[in-house]
Amino acid sequence: MRFDILTLFPNMFASPLRESILGKAIEKGLIQIQTINIRDFTLDKHQVVDDPPYGGGQGMVMKVEPIARAVESVKSQNPSAWTIYLTPQGKPFNQDLARRLSTQPHFILLCGRYEGVDERVRDLFIDEEISIGDYVLTGGELAAMVLIDAVSRFIPGVLGSDRSAEEDSFFNSLLEYPQYTRPFDFRGSCVPEVLLSGNHSAISLWRRKEALRRTSLRRPDLLGKANLTEEDKKLLEEILQQNRREKAGNGI
Repeated sequence: MRFDILTLFPNMFASPLRESILGKAIEKGLIQIQTINIRDFTLDKHQVVDDPPYGGGQGMVMKVEPIARAVESVKSQNPSAWTIYLTPQGKPFNQDLARRLSTQPHFILLCGRYEGVDERVRDLFIDEEISIGDYVLTGGELAAMVLIDAVSRFIPGVLGSDRSAEEDSFFNSLLEYPQYTRPFDFRGSCVPEVLLSGNHSAISLWRRKEALRRTSLRRPDLLGKANLTEEDKKLLEEILQQNRREKAGNGI
């Protein structure tokens, strides 16, 4: 998978892309990442990439010409590269979208700055607009890093186990079950006995139930999207009944 990042600040990506799982994936050739400075596609000696908006207003707007040349430069090598603009106005980024994007082989990621881009960039060059949350950043670089990280996890070989991505939070719209490691007893707080039982069927059932419990408590909105089996629904009913009993016992 290849990512071409169009940015005014390519050095922002240098350290994060050398570290941890992404760094190893790049070393193995599983993903390719290239940062492209939009200023290199200006034609004036001052490399101007922004201008005041027509009609007045605060701030500056990124000009269409340098971005157009940068996108076309990448597309000249691969016309099918999927162009994404990172913007607060885009569709919300989530695990399902990350999984869908992981089937694409080549991305162009446009990182906006200032008050955004000339609208003609959107109209003529963008295939998809994505937002990583309902807040505003100083630019799209951090959002691009988030997208690259989340999408890359679905590429075979990037994670230690190909099943790791399937067990993450938000897989099938459920939060991940609790995880424990040594020591067994930490200041009186012990690991659930079932995890030491060696009974894989019982462990699997416990993990599923705890994933349902955690989701119902922390993100009940996700349950409506989850593909629940009849067994899941029974487990969820047990959890809800237990929650009601605990609330009644606490006088809530």
